[in-house]
Amino acid sequence: MWTVLQLADSAFPTGGFAHSAGLEAAAQAGEVEGPDAVVRFARDAIWQAGWGALPLVRGVFDDPSSLPLLDARAEAFLVNHVANRASRTQGRALLSTAARVFPDRLAALQARAAGLKLHLAPVWGAVWRSLGLGLEEAQRVLLWSTARNVLSASVRLGLLGTHEAQATLAKLGPVLDEVHATCGELRPEALAQPAPLADLLQGTHDRLYSRLFQS
Repeated sequence: MWTVLQLADSAFPTGGFAHSAGLEAAAQAGEVEGPDAVVRFARDAIWQAGWGALPLVRGVFDDPSSLPLLDARAEAFLVNHVANRASRTQGRALLSTAARVFPDRLAALQARAAGLKLHLAPVWGAVWRSLGLGLEEAQRVLLWSTARNVLSASVRLGLLGTHEAQATLAKLGPVLDEVHATCGELRPEALAQPAPLADLLQGTHDRLYSRLFQS
């Protein structure tokens, strides 16, 4: 439990807070204005994590030797160059940080992962498996972190207040449960993009005149 809490802690430096999951681009495009729109965007992001990440987490967790194959699948799946870059950046940060914090348990994984793209979802599954943690814990923390990061970005973008964002996160519990129940058993063959508009908006991030986030 202590390791789970450490990995979920915002102080664990995986780079997630440098990314808005496309919220910044959506806000500048006028697609997200006000609290209700932020909630809709967060729900979409959670469902995207469910369909687009949990199958890869499960795949690598069930078969650690599949990391190269599923890392390549993530590379092919993430055709949006901004989302692709964000996934690689966060995956590399997660593995690098975990290897420094838990060197005895992560050294072998770090050696096996040399030369890979290191996308977040397959690396997430590999790291949690290497640390001896449970698959359900890995999936739930990934979904929760997705929601938390979007809402944190909404605060820094001035879309929600701090307390309002925390209240919103608390109310998203049923959505997180629904997504986990729907997507937790999915295999890599089930990868899907349920939020195409959000994906298209995120792809415009590099063309924003000013930006706070990397994605």
